[in-house]
Amino acid sequence: SIKMDLLHSNGVLIIQHLQRDYRAYQDFLNFMSHVGDPRNIFSIYFPLWFQLNQVVGTKMIWVAVIGDWFNLIFKWILFGHRPYWWVQETMIYPNQSSPCLEQFPITCETGPGSPSGHAMGSSCVWYVMVTAALSYTVRWKDKSAVTLHRLTWSFLWSIFWIIQISVCISRVFIATHFPHQVVLGVFAGILVAEAFEHTPAIQTASLRMYIKTNLFLFIFALGFYLSLKLLDIDLLWSVPKAKKWCANPDWINIDTTPFAGLVRNLGALFGLGLGINSEMFITSCKGKNSCRISFRLLCVAASLATLQLYNFVRIPTHTEYLFYILSFCKSAAMPLTVVALVPYCVHSLMRTTEKKLN
Repeated sequence: SIKMDLLHSNGVLIIQHLQRDYRAYQDFLNFMSHVGDPRNIFSIYFPLWFQLNQVVGTKMIWVAVIGDWFNLIFKWILFGHRPYWWVQETMIYPNQSSPCLEQFPITCETGPGSPSGHAMGSSCVWYVMVTAALSYTVRWKDKSAVTLHRLTWSFLWSIFWIIQISVCISRVFIATHFPHQVVLGVFAGILVAEAFEHTPAIQTASLRMYIKTNLFLFIFALGFYLSLKLLDIDLLWSVPKAKKWCANPDWINIDTTPFAGLVRNLGALFGLGLGINSEMFITSCKGKNSCRISFRLLCVAASLATLQLYNFVRIPTHTEYLFYILSFCKSAAMPLTVVALVPYCVHSLMRTTEKKLN
C-alpha cells in the first residue's frame, strides 16, 4: 500500500507537470484521447479495413472485443484508482492539502483505472493494422524490395509508438490515468493482439461459435461480479467515487461504466458473426464484385458515411437495463451494416447498372 501510494503521488507530480507545461497542446492531447477511444475501432478502423481486407477486419473486431474484456477483468482485479478522485481521498498529503488537478469533459471515467482501456484498445488495434500492412511487404524477395521493406518496417513501427505515446500522455494529462496504468495498458494490448496473430480459427468461425463466445464472455464476467458481490466486494465501487469527485455532474456518462463497455463489445462481436454468416455477405462479398477495387472503395465510403448516422442515435439513459439492451442492439447493427447490408446494397446497385448498360 505504501509503495502504491508512492507510485500514485509520483504520478500526480507528472500530471501537474503536464497540465502546467503542456497547456498549449491541450487541444491536441484531447484529440489524441479521442483517437484512443475504443469505440473508434467499430466506427472508423473496422469499416475501413474490413472492406479492403476481410481477414484483417475480422481479426480487428476479435482483438478489440477480447482485449476490452480482459481489460474489464483486470480492472476488477487490480482495483486501480484514477487520479482525479485519488488526490481527494488519500491521506498521504499533510494538513489535507491535496494537489489541485484540472478536470476536463472527458476526465470523469467511472470504471477503475488500471489498466487504461484507451491505451490497451489503441495498442491492440494499431498492432493489428501495422502487422497487416507489413505482411504485404515481407513477401518481397529482391534486394531493393528488402531494403524498402526494412524502411517501411521502421516507419510504421515509429508511427505506432508515436501514436501510443501520444495517447498515453493525453490520458495522463486529463487526470484520468496514472502513468503506470497507461504503460500497462499498452503492453497488455500488444500481448492480446500478438495472441490473435496465431489464432486463424476466427476466420472460419460459425455463427454458433460467435454465440458461444458471447455467452462465455458474458457469463464469466457476470459470474465473477456476482461471486465477489456475495463476498461483500463491490466491483462497481468506482462509480460512486466518480460521481462524488467529478467537477461537473454532466461529465458523468453511463457509457463509461464497466457493464456498458461489456455490452457494447458483445453486441459488436454478435453483429460481426451475424453478418459474416448471412446470405447478404455471401452474395456480395464472395461474388465476382468482391475482387473489384471500385466495389471495395464504394463499400468503404458507404460504410463510413452510414456509420456516422449512428452517432445521431441517442440511447435513453433513464433506465439502466433498457440502456444496456439498446446499446447491445446498436453495437450489433454497426458491424452488421459494414459486413452485410452496405456490401449487398453496393452489389445490387452495380448489378443493376451493368444490366442497364447491357
